[in-house]
Amino acid sequence: MPTPLTRTRSRIIPLGPDRHVYTDSSLLHGIPPMYKTGAQLSLENFVQGTSHTLIQPVQGKLGQASGGSPHDGKPRLLLMGLRRSGKSSIASVVFHKMPPNETLFLESTTRIQKDSVHSFMDFQVWDFPGQLEYLEPSFDLEDIFGSLGALVWVIDAQDDYLDSVARLNRTILTVQQYYPNINIEVFIHKVDGLSEEYRTDTFQDIVQRISDELSDAGYENAPVHYYLTSIYDYSVFEAFSKVIQKLIPNLSTLENLINTLANNCGFEKTYLFDVLSKIYIASDTRPVDMACYEMCSDYIDVIVDISELYSWDHPDRKPKGDQMQEAESHVILQDETMIHLMEMNKYLCLVSVIPNPEAKEKKGLIDMNCRLFQDALNEVFARSWEEEEKDSST
Repeated sequence: MPTPLTRTRSRIIPLGPDRHVYTDSSLLHGIPPMYKTGAQLSLENFVQGTSHTLIQPVQGKLGQASGGSPHDGKPRLLLMGLRRSGKSSIASVVFHKMPPNETLFLESTTRIQKDSVHSFMDFQVWDFPGQLEYLEPSFDLEDIFGSLGALVWVIDAQDDYLDSVARLNRTILTVQQYYPNINIEVFIHKVDGLSEEYRTDTFQDIVQRISDELSDAGYENAPVHYYLTSIYDYSVFEAFSKVIQKLIPNLSTLENLINTLANNCGFEKTYLFDVLSKIYIASDTRPVDMACYEMCSDYIDVIVDISELYSWDHPDRKPKGDQMQEAESHVILQDETMIHLMEMNKYLCLVSVIPNPEAKEKKGLIDMNCRLFQDALNEVFARSWEEEEKDSST
């Protein structure tokens, strides 16, 4: 658990509307050499470490977000669906950094795979075999769904999905009787192999079939959300971002902080990323542009790769003066747009897209405003911990 920083109350300073064009076509202009000083990316060890190490939740009692009674204090993401629908591939790509092409060699899941994800908050991913009849009386629904954060149902859009839709409806009708606050997330998966027109028709057909049956059963507004996903692009990361955000009780506060920062500094788009999975846990309220999201996500990989190359202990290297505890970097693209990255703590980083050509000259002001955001972010997290301690003591 990262230690909260000193709390301060300060005002974000606008960058100003004046913009002057300068010429610089270097793709990696502005990235400083990264040595293993106090300013190194602590995320380097995070990427190299195990993904099964447990940490304490950052966001308070997240296990109760869905209305369940948490047995272990960790929200669960249940990956369900028929066999060969792509559940294990999704988990491997998103949470274990497996290249999508290598998922072709994954064996079919034969038992429940429980994986504790080491991230800014502690949650579990349960991968259920497609052939498992978990609604039978021999299974304890409380044990499966009691600490649920989200039920993610994966449908193979390239296969005959009628059986999957029918089984999903049975699951929803059963679960809604006992856990009505559970969010059902439907991933219409493997859409990369479909044409745009057929993809739209498939999406609409699945949504209509599910909605009609739930409506006939008396559930007019069941909490079901739909996403088109593929492991070969960033759509599955975007979908999981939306799923995880629903488990964060302080999401509106984080979005307000990011909006204040982005509006005053003229940022086009700002994301608060979880670095391990490259899921963004919050962003400003402007519409998400997938090209922008992919660019910011790729930039995180660039910085982590550079840190692995240059962040090494040299026996004769000594830091001169005070060192920043968090890493910071920026890049100027050919269209003079700046991508700015600043590490917030061990697990999170803030990535912003700044179209202002004058941003290079105002780099110090941008850094200062991001540091003020960092102080506010840690204050939000600290209050969550205080509330958790208060609740546990009563």
